[in-house]
Amino acid sequence: MKMIVGLGNPGPKYTDTKHNVGFITLDEWAFQNKEKYNKNKFEALYIETTVDGSKVLFVKPLTFMNDSGRAVRPLMDYYNIAIEDLVVVYDDMDMPVGKIRLRQKGGAGGHNGIKSLIQHLGTQDFNRIRIGVGRPQHNMTVVQHVLSPFPKDEHAEMLHSVKESVDAIDHFIKGNNFLETMNQFNKRG
Repeated sequence: MKMIVGLGNPGPKYTDTKHNVGFITLDEWAFQNKEKYNKNKFEALYIETTVDGSKVLFVKPLTFMNDSGRAVRPLMDYYNIAIEDLVVVYDDMDMPVGKIRLRQKGGAGGHNGIKSLIQHLGTQDFNRIRIGVGRPQHNMTVVQHVLSPFPKDEHAEMLHSVKESVDAIDHFIKGNNFLETMNQFNKRG
């Protein structure tokens, strides 16, 4: 069984913000595959489905970004999901809008959602899809930047990276290991 986690903040106030690009990606996967969120347990909203004969969970923690691990760990324990079957999708300010980067491990890089996951999972060794949201513009704090929506002139690039991330998720859940997925999608630049 595989588990894909999109990081974000619950509620309409945060729906289109840069910090919610993980939620946006999972919603895009659900839209493309005509799936609906059908479970609400462990402080998470999620889809439990089968893809090519394998069970997959698509999880949006409802704990707010900075406490994401509180929802993810109990779900992993309940469904007995191995760490190598987890993929976390989230925003990354160190990359421009429109870019994605897959990694198998690493530190939090200042991202509080990832800090929470590392703390609750007890390891930094989990698969990630990082989606670029760019750096804050002049006179804007990091918090203001990640909690603001994508400007209209960045929508096309954001949508490109979301769809590219959905393609990477599909590649992984259809039987390819994460290293193969990483090699294929990181080559695209």
